[in-house]
Amino acid sequence: MKYTDIHSHLNFAAYDADREEVIKRAEDAGVAVITVGTQIDTSRKAVELAHRYKGMYAAIGLHPIHTSKSYHDEQELGEGGKEFTSRGEEADLDAYRSLASDPKTVAIGECGLDYYRLDEDSRTKQVRTFEQMIDLANEAGKPLMLHIRNGASNNSSPTGQSAYRDAYEILKSRAIVKGNLHFFAGSIEEAKLFLDLGYSFSFTGVITFARNYDEVIRYIPIDRIMSETDCPFVTPAPYRGKRNEPAYVVEVVKAIAKIKGGDEGEVASRLINNAKLFFNINL
Repeated sequence: MKYTDIHSHLNFAAYDADREEVIKRAEDAGVAVITVGTQIDTSRKAVELAHRYKGMYAAIGLHPIHTSKSYHDEQELGEGGKEFTSRGEEADLDAYRSLASDPKTVAIGECGLDYYRLDEDSRTKQVRTFEQMIDLANEAGKPLMLHIRNGASNNSSPTGQSAYRDAYEILKSRAIVKGNLHFFAGSIEEAKLFLDLGYSFSFTGVITFARNYDEVIRYIPIDRIMSETDCPFVTPAPYRGKRNEPAYVVEVVKAIAKIKGGDEGEVASRLINNAKLFFNINL
């Protein structure tokens, strides 16, 4: 394997028509894939897929937006998204515990805090579920796949802080395992908090067409960075307008190398080694 897509959603319905072909393209491109669950059904699907394909692993967990009944429109989900309604899941910890113990499960999540559209009741549910997922990760001895997103207005939470700072306080006091901040979109100051905890960061195809991530990528040490697609969302250039897929993570690696001013092959090697160490996997 030459590349890693540490955060994909090949378990989503967006791939029902051609999942085999998408996975074959990833294999041909030398991309190892972690398929990430967001609810109990997609978590089960992630583990199922991981057992079917060499070079594929799973992360299982309950996404913060799925802890409350809520509406999320296509614009919010981004490119490749479809309108859906979150059913508001209560974590079945026995079911998640069973999936967490599977040898193909390499992380717990995605879990965390999402303040994009928020009220105090939904925040309470998010925090409770986040703590449950942290405890599960501690019990399983597997790292956390973190989803943290600031608010749509002024990046502030009901506590007056960013989602990153609120998550940091919870993790600092509760987590004994390490974590990765998937699709990191915070500031250098917020990054420093998690660097001090020993955490890692991953970036998506957005860095191929948006320049507001460059400064924080330059700041974060290369041994704390991993590559992802978050597919089917945020398709990188030059594939904008198409549904995203793991094979396109190559473009993310190219962008990281360019921003860092490093050799593309060397950066790709560093990133895959980071994933091996972080998730304790052989690639």
